Amino acid sequence: MTYWALNAVFLAVVAAVVVLAVARRRSPRWKPLLASALILLIMTAVFDNVMIGVGLVAYDPDRISGQFIGIAPLEDFAYAIAAVVMLPALWNLLPPSRKKDPS
Repeated sequence: MTYWALNAVFLAVVAAVVVLAVARRRSPRWKPLLASALILLIMTAVFDNVMIGVGLVAYDPDRISGQFIGIAPLEDFAYAIAAVVMLPALWNLLPPSRKKDPS
């Protein structure tokens, strides 16, 4: 199984949760979501390249696409994208909190 095939499984679950969240509640606020995605993708690029560079992580060359950002395979960034999209969708699916009256 290639890393893209494995990513497809996780991204399909993320897509299903996002569709459910949008159908049940309002649509996400896009500016904070995009800003978070940009920051997380930059951090992923930096730290993945460091981890691969020092030998903490290695990839089977037969299972990656051959496209890289630095020395990190492109497939590695799907998890960051999934996290940025999935967490706000899950948050939207949670019931609103009830604030207790302090008196």
